[in-house]
Amino acid sequence: MPDRSALELPVAEGERLPLEAYRSEYRQRRAELRERHSWKFERQQQFEEPDDSWEAFCRGHWGEALRLLDEEREALLKTAQRDRERGTAFHRVRVVEEPLTPYMQWELHALRVQSESGKKVRVVTPAALGTLETPGLLPEVVVVGGQILYQVVYTEAGVLDGAIRFTDAELTKRWESFIKELYEAGEDLLSYFERRVAHLPPPQPKAV
Repeated sequence: MPDRSALELPVAEGERLPLEAYRSEYRQRRAELRERHSWKFERQQQFEEPDDSWEAFCRGHWGEALRLLDEEREALLKTAQRDRERGTAFHRVRVVEEPLTPYMQWELHALRVQSESGKKVRVVTPAALGTLETPGLLPEVVVVGGQILYQVVYTEAGVLDGAIRFTDAELTKRWESFIKELYEAGEDLLSYFERRVAHLPPPQPKAV
């Protein structure tokens, strides 16, 4: 496990990308990858997701939210197959705190569908981070193909707001190694879901 100082992201050394620029660049870089993997570290327990399932969840329509998640399965299967053909995969490490927030319960259902469709997702608890968060929560980070690092930026409300791009090779390597280590120690999403989520009653979110 690295020291927190090894994972610090000096904002002055990165380039701030507005939302659409980040989305466009990220999609292009992922599409160009061959024989290289990508890694995501996701820490926050509350986000706002501008999609139909999340909005149904926020309205309290849990059955509809789950149905809409399941409708994404075909597209996810195609994406996973395309990644296999290119020799690349996207690995996600999701930090999960218990008791689950209503949002996290919804997200874990979304991740279940992704996992069942061939996506690689594992769960860790905050305990897996040791003392790394003594100064505060770690940032949300994506490492694409071992070549570039994005610190994903959200508004105070938890809405995606772009990213900060870092190209320092050593910094990128440290973060990639850190996320890999967590992934290897983590629990498969589907196993965690069956143990801790499947039996829960529908969450009761605040209306949007």
